[in-house]
Amino acid sequence: MQYISTRGAAPALTFEEAMLTGLARDGGLYVPAEVPVMATADIAALAGLSYEDVAYRVMRPFMGDSFSDAEITDCIARAYAGFGHAARAPLVQMQPNHFLLELFHGPTLAFKDFAMQLIGQLFQTALSRRGERVTIVGATSGDTGSAAMEAFRGLDAVEVFILYPHGRVSDVQRRQMTTVAEANVHALALAGDFDDCQARLKDMFNDFDFRDGVKLAGVNSINWARVLAQVVYYFTAAVSLGAPHRKVSFTVPTGNFGDIFAGHIARRMGLPIEKLVVATNQNDILHRALSSGDYVTQGVTPSISPSMDIQVSSNFERALFDAYDRDGNAVAQLMDELKSGGGFHISQGALGRLRDLFTSGRVSEEETSAMIAQAKRDMGELLCPHSAVGVKVAQHHLGTTPMITLATAHPAKFPDAVEAASGIRPPLPARMADLFERPERMTRVENDLADLQALIRGEVMA
Repeated sequence: MQYISTRGAAPALTFEEAMLTGLARDGGLYVPAEVPVMATADIAALAGLSYEDVAYRVMRPFMGDSFSDAEITDCIARAYAGFGHAARAPLVQMQPNHFLLELFHGPTLAFKDFAMQLIGQLFQTALSRRGERVTIVGATSGDTGSAAMEAFRGLDAVEVFILYPHGRVSDVQRRQMTTVAEANVHALALAGDFDDCQARLKDMFNDFDFRDGVKLAGVNSINWARVLAQVVYYFTAAVSLGAPHRKVSFTVPTGNFGDIFAGHIARRMGLPIEKLVVATNQNDILHRALSSGDYVTQGVTPSISPSMDIQVSSNFERALFDAYDRDGNAVAQLMDELKSGGGFHISQGALGRLRDLFTSGRVSEEETSAMIAQAKRDMGELLCPHSAVGVKVAQHHLGTTPMITLATAHPAKFPDAVEAASGIRPPLPARMADLFERPERMTRVENDLADLQALIRGEVMA
């Protein structure tokens, strides 16, 4: 199994190499050269299996010779052992033919745990075998950071630095990052928004002297292994509702496009998905791009669903790569236009292909709050704001095909917004009840590449 860059100028890598590398050296994102297809009988055989067994069967073909069967099964077992639900990703019925996929039973109460817990185990296995140590730098709009810290804290082979936008994440999200005690993880509060954090991250990867000097690795959703781990719950959910003998649809609240791109991969593998619906908040660049063909940044407006407060959706590049018939030069040109001019126009042919794959919707702040209240009143479910965005958009796409909306975070991660909408303040799980009593540890940083590199280099070389 080989992995190629979306910009066409980086060497092909194995799964392990692509995982440890993160961002390709030409600035692109790694994708599989070919997507393995599961036979209908093999998909049907997933019914009734544990989440771990499904994860092995879905992910194994993508890993090639990078890991042995025993290593993969061991990593999967350790990754999900700490989840708070035996089903890992249980389905709950919301309305007739509308289901909620609960992805918040992991250690940091967000869907990012499904990928991050696994990638932490895979990193540790690969690096221990190699006798190497790496520096992981990530950018987060709220949930990736805490999931990464939880997955990598205390591991010998990694030093972790997470950039988050100062003042633009919820108190719970911040404290999940700043109260981690292990010395190998560092929370960096950057003056700016998430797009600034993501831009500095890419700048560091594109500075090859720095990248090689500190042995930089990335675990953001730019990392293919992250996307692959998220493919699994599309299969478990769909099979639970009758796939492959019955089609299903998914609505995904998304800002960075990684979670819904995992659904695209599941469909390419043979899962009978009828619709993949992109749900955005007021920072609706993905909805605007799919509607008009113009991908143009307009600045980030803070919202009650902060993990979606994004204008530069990294994983959309992977979708563009497929839409442009895997023409790396065309994608590289679009990304250059985005960097230099703040946007680009999607060609008519590529836009048509994207619209064949995805549809979309946008939800305002007022609609999000109203949806939280309605879901509690009429459906008995207390939703986080991101999940409420997904449910609201999904209601416009209900039909005879079962719709599954991804619930991406626990409502307790956003207690102020949930309480304001529903009158109920969701409590944290017992294991996190003392979160606001734990001491915080973080470093304020300016939006300056040289300063960030000096800080990271100093910690790594100390």
